[in-house]
Amino acid sequence: MISVQDIRSLTDFQRHTKSHLKRLKATGRPAVLTVNGRAELSVQDAAAFEDMLNAIRGIQRGLDAMKEGAGKPFRVALDEIRARHRIPRRPK
Repeated sequence: MISVQDIRSLTDFQRHTKSHLKRLKATGRPAVLTVNGRAELSVQDAAAFEDMLNAIRGIQRGLDAMKEGAGKPFRVALDEIRARHRIPRRPK
């Protein structure tokens, strides 16, 4: 989710680029840049962008595995995790 603090004008970004880049690197959150009060583009630290791409790739691999029938129903997987870690079922 984009915070109000992460919405800036393109002009402000151009005038204070170094401070904006420092904030982007520190927070890892993207910033939305506006032109004439309308959102026009977003900028993000390269490392945070790579993390996002890796997450998307992982989700895609999981979806592809499910399409190929390689997945397990949630309850089966949960029961296996509980058994492996000796976690008792909660009473209903």
